Amino acid sequence: MIAEVLEAKNLYKAAQQVVRNKGASGVDGMPVSELTQYIRVNREQISTTIYSNGYIPQAILGVSIPKEKGKPRLLGIPTVIDRCLQQAVSQLLITKFEYGFEPFSFGFRPKKNIHKAVLQAQEYINDGFQNIVDIDLKGFFDAVEHSLLLQLIYNKVDCPVTLRLIRKWLRAPILIKGRLVKRRKGIPQGSPLSPLLSNILLDVLDKFLSNKGFRYVRYADDFSIYTTSKAKAKQIGNQVYLFLKDTLHLPINGAKSGIRRPVNFELLGHSFVPIYKKGVKGQYQLVVSKSGWDKFKRKLKLLTKKTNPVSLTERLSRLTQVCRGWLNNYRLTNSYTKLKKLDEWLRNRLRYCIWHHWKKAERKRKNLIRLGIEEGQAYAWSRTRMGGWAVAQSPILGTTLTLSRLKRRGYKPMIDYINKIQTSIW
Repeated sequence: MIAEVLEAKNLYKAAQQVVRNKGASGVDGMPVSELTQYIRVNREQISTTIYSNGYIPQAILGVSIPKEKGKPRLLGIPTVIDRCLQQAVSQLLITKFEYGFEPFSFGFRPKKNIHKAVLQAQEYINDGFQNIVDIDLKGFFDAVEHSLLLQLIYNKVDCPVTLRLIRKWLRAPILIKGRLVKRRKGIPQGSPLSPLLSNILLDVLDKFLSNKGFRYVRYADDFSIYTTSKAKAKQIGNQVYLFLKDTLHLPINGAKSGIRRPVNFELLGHSFVPIYKKGVKGQYQLVVSKSGWDKFKRKLKLLTKKTNPVSLTERLSRLTQVCRGWLNNYRLTNSYTKLKKLDEWLRNRLRYCIWHHWKKAERKRKNLIRLGIEEGQAYAWSRTRMGGWAVAQSPILGTTLTLSRLKRRGYKPMIDYINKIQTSIW
């Protein structure tokens, strides 16, 4: 297999993918923009080093990112060269494993996505399987046993050089705050191989659940099982707990796991609420979870912070990217009314930024006159002692910095996206 991994076509394809993914530099500081040229010049040397077992991956750069609750998540950023080689291996490994994966595993797989996972869960719930075993794996990416994972790969890949390469990546030390830390367990989050490796390990769980005839949905390490009664849910929960503990040696986060009803269950940022309609009973529709709304609003607040030293054009461009991504992620939900209110709030935030950017009173007066306000009124408002947020919500800016004017500058209301988004997922 290693010969296929190191073929020029496969390596260049891997390099292009790493460049498309962008991402930060590793410990060596090499940017992704230099990768293709580096591979072109050094491909033969890299191949020789790997064949002779002289290849040693560089340390992984550890970066902490904040989480909404609990301790920060540690991401591992390999060097761009290691990322390219991992991507090259991943492209070959996926051909060995993909067709053997179970159909209800939706994470990081071709023609599978969040939307299909959520729709499958909704189908189970609407079919009457409304007692849900919600299991959270405790630090999954830090708890994976290397020997178990490598054995699963060896079962389908009889190539000592490739297995040795994967083992070296798994054991590469991580640089945290200038200090190298040994790694004897876990998969580094942030590497091109980690999604596939996690699916290879958790496919053992999928097959256990499928053989038992359980209805389940798994997206990466996030999985839930759907049953018709609380008693069955408890029984199944105990079986899965023992399987994870004894077979995969993975701990469960007891505080975040439990038996849920649809109204207090969240899946990948989506919640389920009953449909209140005559003749419809026991059916649920998808909505954005409270945490999903809160996280989105925090992002919008950060992008529309008046003290951010960016132009209005740049600010609107960033807003467009964030809104488009969020709306695409939640395109299955019923959120028109909330988005309409959020749009109004966002426009006021933008007016506040513009008012703050004008700064001096005389500049405010002149700009208000240009926007059609009478001189006397413009003078009075430019000298007002009202706070900027109050002015942003006042008629003086609402009737001048109108929706049509903001649109001409590049603002795109979220309601317009909702009308354009395609909802045919399957």
